[in-house]
Amino acid sequence: MDKKQQLKHTGNKSKEHSAMEKKKNDKSKSIHDILPLELIHRILLRVPIRHLARLRCVSKLWCSLISDPDFAEFHFHHSPAATNACFFIENPTIAYLVYLDDNDASQKEVRPPFKKNPPYDFAVLGSCRGFILLDRHPHFVMVWNPLTGFSKRISYSHIVPCRKYRDFRLTYSARLHGFGYDASQDDYLLLVAWSDCGGQYHLDCFSLRTNSWINLDVALPKPLGVFDSFSCGLFMNGAIHWLPFSLTALTSYRDAILIFDMKERTFSRIPGPEQPIMSACSYPRLALLGGCLALYYRNNDSCNTHIWVMKEYKVHSSWTLYQIPYKFFRPLCLSSNGDIIGRGYTSNYKVGYFIYNVRQDLLKHLKNLCCPLPIHQADTMYTESLLPLPSDIKDNDNKEKEEEENGM
Repeated sequence: MDKKQQLKHTGNKSKEHSAMEKKKNDKSKSIHDILPLELIHRILLRVPIRHLARLRCVSKLWCSLISDPDFAEFHFHHSPAATNACFFIENPTIAYLVYLDDNDASQKEVRPPFKKNPPYDFAVLGSCRGFILLDRHPHFVMVWNPLTGFSKRISYSHIVPCRKYRDFRLTYSARLHGFGYDASQDDYLLLVAWSDCGGQYHLDCFSLRTNSWINLDVALPKPLGVFDSFSCGLFMNGAIHWLPFSLTALTSYRDAILIFDMKERTFSRIPGPEQPIMSACSYPRLALLGGCLALYYRNNDSCNTHIWVMKEYKVHSSWTLYQIPYKFFRPLCLSSNGDIIGRGYTSNYKVGYFIYNVRQDLLKHLKNLCCPLPIHQADTMYTESLLPLPSDIKDNDNKEKEEEENGM
């Protein structure tokens, strides 16, 4: 080998060595060396919340970022990957989250938070910011986040402190439940309106921040008897909303919807849409569609479901009517295209999920999804989140403080 060839051979080996070193260095680099933290943060905000729990295992940095309450709050409010799911419990040990996306409908099985002796007689009362409220009357209610697995049990013992009766159910009757979030105090409140054995009505409130029952100096609206027992309000716009189970029980349809403002701690009423012919409609219900309050009922004359949507909150003229060509249809949420997704009976009386195209008046069946029976079984719409409860954050802060003091 002459000198020229030797130099060429040496140069090739040097290039190979440099390439190997570069490849080795690239392998030793982590994703944090390649992508800035700000970009990683923006990418994670676009990941559906149900996948973020697994991504916490990628690294300590990702775990810290995803577990940060500020990140969870920002993801809940601003992520374009927010998901709507219908939650229902099939039995005390199996529950389902049915993701109602018009392009990728799917479902996931979750386990209810009953570790021992799961009760068979409990109800799903509602949800708020990723937490579901379960009721085991007359003993306790439970706040549960199916995604994180966190649960908190709240006893009814404050309402009836002394169980002198053989049948505890006869001591009081719960008329209304409300579960909502007070942003001004960063607090979740549980409201229970109930009547004692003497027919007197009372209102109690549990603060999850202070982990205690608190006194609300507010008069209860009347009549409470027109509301369903265990009726749970719909939380939106910083307030809880209830609707009577029978509009015929009202003296004025103009005051149909009862509201409790979480910040002001006051009750008020707003009018419903155009008053229906009572003989032609079934019991009305409330729903949340695309951030708007909606009222729906079955119209027996037309065999349709009438859905009234309040396009502007508390603006009576903004009530807009949609008629779904199904007698039994329950609106659940809106699709990304603004179509109404709901649950109803098929032609052979099987329960299924449907998308109603409001522009073309078309109804599409979403197949192969779990669906509870009957159509109005106690369930709730649920928006997933990694949000902790205020008391949970406080407990973690105290734990970290104790570890620092103990030198851990």
